Amino acid sequence: MVWRGAFSEGRGIPAVASEAFARDGVIVIEDFVTPAQCAALRQRAMELVEEIAPQSPGTVFSTLDNRHARDRYFEDSANGIGAFFEEGAFAGDGALQVPLARAINKLGHAMHDLDPVFSAFSRGPRLQAVADAVGLVDPLVVQSMYIFKQPGIGGEVVCHQDSTFLYTDPESVIGFWFAIEDAHRGNGCLGGLPGEHAKGLRDLNRRQRDGSLRMERLRPDIEWDMSKLEWLEVKQGTLVVFNGAFPHLSEANTSPESRH
Repeated sequence: MVWRGAFSEGRGIPAVASEAFARDGVIVIEDFVTPAQCAALRQRAMELVEEIAPQSPGTVFSTLDNRHARDRYFEDSANGIGAFFEEGAFAGDGALQVPLARAINKLGHAMHDLDPVFSAFSRGPRLQAVADAVGLVDPLVVQSMYIFKQPGIGGEVVCHQDSTFLYTDPESVIGFWFAIEDAHRGNGCLGGLPGEHAKGLRDLNRRQRDGSLRMERLRPDIEWDMSKLEWLEVKQGTLVVFNGAFPHLSEANTSPESRH
């Protein structure tokens, strides 16, 4: 079972959590973010949707075919804030079939640098303490996303490793995932494969000479043991920390409630 516990002011997380992170590649820190902080982030995200989405080109974010990776708008969002849509938000004729606020898959990817609300949230001594505990040396915030997992149309995220897309040499990426709302099986919570990160990075999304991106299989010998799948159902305010090689996924959200 994945380690679950609390953050202690002044002491951070216990040594057993650091040991569990090394073993499993993931830990769950409960009650890390206050309800007021969650509400402020949600409010700001909705404001950004109103500001940005009407001018966006309608790029659909989908891990099933990675079509977004072929869109310059998506690539440019590394240094900006872009709005990306759920595939199910559009009718057959290309028109939105849900309100704009219910159509966005996610915002990203430089809110930590460009938006004051998300910038303030993304830095601080408590996050530094967690980073220290899981072995990050000289941590840098390189990407931020706000994921909506919209009711009824929130898309499936296939099993993947974040270091496939955020690659460093040596590998050093660690993800900090915050539950702005309760996340459970009904609305598409995270699922992951504890311990499978130790097998290494399986795939790499590599830039080609012509500028295109191609998914390459680095390690054909790696097959993930899906029998280890553990669903990470968590309450609002939870922080899930995971290694960049930790395989994780989420199911489509067909419920009437979002999973921000």
